[in-house]
Order: sequence, then C-alpha cells, then structure tokens
Amino acid sequence: MYRNSKSRLLAVGTLLIGLALAALVACSVVASPPTVQPPAATASQGASSPARPQAPGASGSATSVANPSGLAVIRESQLPAEGRRTLALIRQGGPFPYNRDGVTFGNFERLLPRKSGGYYKEYTVPTPGESDRGARRIVAGKDGEKYYTPDHYESFKFIAEGK
Repeated sequence: MYRNSKSRLLAVGTLLIGLALAALVACSVVASPPTVQPPAATASQGASSPARPQAPGASGSATSVANPSGLAVIRESQLPAEGRRTLALIRQGGPFPYNRDGVTFGNFERLLPRKSGGYYKEYTVPTPGESDRGARRIVAGKDGEKYYTPDHYESFKFIAEGK
C-alpha cells in the first residue's frame, strides 16, 4: 500500500512539474518580441519559394469589394502607414511579422456580419511605441472584405481598398 501511494505521489509530482515547465515555455514564447522582417520581393523567389497559405483577399492588388456590413467606411489612404503596410502584406500573402497574424477571428463581439467559423482572419497593425502587438488590427473575410479596428475589436470600419 505504501509503495502504491508513493508511486502515485511521484506521478502527480512529475505531472505538475511538467505542466509548470510547459507553462513557462508557453509564457516565454508569448512574451518574446516578434521578429519583424520586411517583405523581400525578388524575382528569384518566384517558383522556387515554398508555398504559403493564401491570406483572405490576397490577390496581389487592391480589390474593390462591396461593403456587406453597413459599417462606416475608411479609405485605404486614410489608414495609418502601418495599416497600409499590413494591408499590402495581406495582399501578397505574407510573410507576416507576428506569429498570431492570420489566425481565425471569432467575431464574438458580433460587430461584423455573422459568418461560419474560420471565415475571418486577423492581422496586426503595429502601434508605434507599444512593446506588444497593440490594439490595432485588420480583419479579413474570405470574400475579400477587410475591416480596420483601432481599439481591439471595440469598433470596426470597412476598408475601401484602392481609395
């Protein structure tokens, strides 16, 4: 009986240490600053570069998409410079500077039109002076529509691209 209890205690202790180590690793990954690399567009990258997942609306040029949301509109030219750069990265399919760029946006606030899960993807718009990703994002829908939020999903504006 003593040996069995001791084995269980050892197993539980080992599990707790493993969970603590996993949490430390996860925190260091989340807390580490992103590696920002400017997009390198060279002719030699064409067919030999590895395939990347296509970002929603990544067609290489500004597309004119109707506003399906009824939200206020912001022209692409009115976005902050960092927003215009993020929009350009979305169009070219990356590479994106933050590991959370391109993750599914859940639309839990229900401010954007309701769509099926996985329809929206979010991308960081860096904020000068912030030590983390900041509050600004562009959310892109599978049909090519894009929305800008300067306040971490408190409000959205439809982006009129190419304007």
